[in-house]
Amino acid sequence: MNLQVGVKALLQQDGKFLFLRRNKDFKAGPQKWDIPGGRIEPEEPLEEALAREITEETGLVLKSLEKLLAAQDIFVEVKNLHVVRLTYSASAEGDVVISDEHDEHRWMSLDEILAEPNVDSYLQQVLRKL
Repeated sequence: MNLQVGVKALLQQDGKFLFLRRNKDFKAGPQKWDIPGGRIEPEEPLEEALAREITEETGLVLKSLEKLLAAQDIFVEVKNLHVVRLTYSASAEGDVVISDEHDEHRWMSLDEILAEPNVDSYLQQVLRKL
């Protein structure tokens, strides 16, 4: 089984959190709400990977990495893949400009996002523990 590491950031601003909706062509969970992040490249430090992913997906610049919120195992049997997903609380600055991987972004409270019907299941697990 192949092992990959993914990093995600729960970005907060003015009491709300940034959520991105995957576009309809996204293979893993189209139209699901998630947070910025992605896979770490070989020999890429974790914080650099997270900063890169945040900028690629939102146009924002990582300001601070605050704390690890969750470490999750994701097993994708059909791809013989094990992904370790690390989710951090963080802050970023700038104006949001989403990538073509997403079709919408919203700053929402935890109650608002948990009321959304289409939220990434791994993100739901993290949010329910907050």
